This record gives sequence, C-alpha cells and structure tokens, in this order.
Amino acid sequence: MNEFTPEQIAHRFEECVSTLRKLPGERSLGYVSYWPEIKYDQRELGRQEVQPIRLRPTPDQITRMEETLSWITFVNHGERNLIWSRAYRTPWRVISRETGFPRTSAQRYWQGALIKIAERLAQEQRPAC
Repeated sequence: MNEFTPEQIAHRFEECVSTLRKLPGERSLGYVSYWPEIKYDQRELGRQEVQPIRLRPTPDQITRMEETLSWITFVNHGERNLIWSRAYRTPWRVISRETGFPRTSAQRYWQGALIKIAERLAQEQRPAC
C-alpha cells in the first residue's frame, strides 16, 4: 500500500475541486420544453458567440474525488475550511483575513490538517494484528 504525503493530499483536494467543477449543475425536475430543437444553418452558427467546451470528468477522477471527500471527516470544521480554501487556490493573505490568523499560523494549521489526514490514512492501511 502506498502512504500519502501532505503534498499528495493537498494535490488530491485540488483535483477534487477541479472534478467538482466539471460535474453538471443541478437541474430542476418537472420543467420540460416541448418545443423542437432549433436547427441553425452555417451562417447563423458563424455569427453566434463561441460557447466554452465543457469537459466531463472521467470515472477515475470521480472515484478519486469520492475517496478524497471521505477524508475530510478526519479533521475538524476549522481545518476543513483551510483545506478547501487552499484547494480553491485562495491566496494566504485572503485566508488569513477571513480566519483572523496570521499568514504563517494559517499555513501551519493547514499543514497540520494535511498531516492529520496522512496519519489517519496510514492507520487505516496498516493490517490489524
């Protein structure tokens, strides 16, 4: 079994955020349009604004995301906020302003939360004697 380092765990949370962004948004049930699809000709398509390509997550990314989401229960609420803020690549200055901690203390608490998750994962992977 491989053991995770805090850097790998931070990377997994960043990957989790990018996978969550790729998932489709919520849809309201019950709203259906019975109008037919509009068929545009080549000239009309050329005049339309280019819509961004929406990438879909792969099954492997979804599996890793679900596994990563289960790790968040290993830490307390304040540590969760730090982990998610850094996963969304929020600058340390903004995090320190929101939490009220100095920047270096917020970094230390974030690193401690990642170490706590790594230790818990290492405990779960050890065979019980």
